[in-house]
Amino acid sequence: MLGMALAALDSTIIATAVPQIVGDLGGFAVFSWLFSGYLLAVTVTLPVYGKLSDTFGRKPILITGIVLFLAGSLACAGAWDMASLIAFRVLQGLGGGALQGTVQTIAADLYPMRERPKIAAKLSSVWAASAVAGPALGGLLASYADWRWIFLINLPVGAVALWLISRHFAETRPHPAGPRRPRVDWPGALAIFACGGLLLTALVQGGVAWPWISAPSLLLFAGSAVCGAVTVLIERRAAEPIIPGWVWRRRTIAAVNLAFGALGLLMVAPTVFLPTYAQAVLGLGPTAAGFVLSGMTLSWPLSAALSSHVYNRVGIRNSAMLGIGTAALILLAFPLLPYPGAAWQPALIMLALGAALGLFQLPLLIGVQSSVGYAERGTATASVFFSRQVGQSVGAALFGAVANATLNDRLAHAPADIRPGLPHDLDAVARALEHAGALGAHATAYLRRAVDTTVDHVYLGAAAAAALALLVLALLAPRHFPVHADARTGGDDAEPADRAEPADI
Repeated sequence: MLGMALAALDSTIIATAVPQIVGDLGGFAVFSWLFSGYLLAVTVTLPVYGKLSDTFGRKPILITGIVLFLAGSLACAGAWDMASLIAFRVLQGLGGGALQGTVQTIAADLYPMRERPKIAAKLSSVWAASAVAGPALGGLLASYADWRWIFLINLPVGAVALWLISRHFAETRPHPAGPRRPRVDWPGALAIFACGGLLLTALVQGGVAWPWISAPSLLLFAGSAVCGAVTVLIERRAAEPIIPGWVWRRRTIAAVNLAFGALGLLMVAPTVFLPTYAQAVLGLGPTAAGFVLSGMTLSWPLSAALSSHVYNRVGIRNSAMLGIGTAALILLAFPLLPYPGAAWQPALIMLALGAALGLFQLPLLIGVQSSVGYAERGTATASVFFSRQVGQSVGAALFGAVANATLNDRLAHAPADIRPGLPHDLDAVARALEHAGALGAHATAYLRRAVDTTVDHVYLGAAAAAALALLVLALLAPRHFPVHADARTGGDDAEPADRAEPADI
């Protein structure tokens, strides 16, 4: 949980300190790479660390991830300009990729299926606590100390995590590679880095740093396609591929990966656009806007902890379908909220959404982890989180385009008397509404309504993503998820998947 806290707190604590960081280091035009660079590094390293944990064991990979993360944190605290801070954030991300997947894999190794929801809920509670405490802590450190402390605070947490893991975590399983020397597919790893890096850069920066139809976007997408083809060729010939073919040939894992990709898509609506809605439409401050979103982070782990009572009765697939079907209806309810409404209304929507998604995500994760043995669990777990991260990047680009198209249409049809002074994109509109007195009452009311319509369209898109996940589960996921022999006991007697007992859930 302490190891997970490093990645969880880092994702929320830095956001509120951005004004102080930019004021000190400059680089306003590229500060978004503080987040994009970290996300890119985490995403492209997830499958690599998953395979390495299957090859060399979980403990050395987790320790390596924590050390890299702490080294990146210390370097970030000493950054001298925005370029160096972005580079060190990428170093942090290289460690964060090991933390996210490996911690979840260890939980599946240590705990049998009946106990897995409890430990998963505890891990989820780390993210919930970070979502609530991170922005406030970041703001306090940036305002009353120095923004560099938001990185230095990782050092004592990480040091205690390293000490506990080194002293108390002992892997008792036999080495999955057996007596032969482990072989690492380094060409495949480099190809995945290149392909993922080019694709994510195109998705994150397209429509922001440059237009979608422009030379940089076209070159990045073309380069990612070429690297993707090279990756497939390398992986098909590798003796121990980083992303083995069975990840997509097995119905259970393929269906869950696609469903998690859709989950990443829909998560863009609450995490990216709800804070803008809360501030621009409801007129809340940044801290209060964060609390509107926090309802989801509080109900999610509670629902996950109780999900075993559902999937033990109706099965993993039906439990997940119930959760994502409910989530689709909840997302559809958001555009029906009254305008301008009160803060408790979207907060209640988020509370219900977290409960639905807890019932969706955890059973599927447990289903995938339980369908494979120790030697494949790291790879399978990493593929799930990799799919979600890619889905989130695609969702940011897709829903960003939807939001900009909707807002531009509203601005183009604004009354002639206010049109000349209106801003021209969502970020500029949100900033303008922070100083609404300079706009005038008529322009302010029109912009608030335009943002409300924009976010409504994004939530409709998120509901479509939830419906897509429901369709994937209905058509592709097996009715009963297979359970590997070692998953039922916590994993002391691993067997090959083809000799696992014919149990399912």
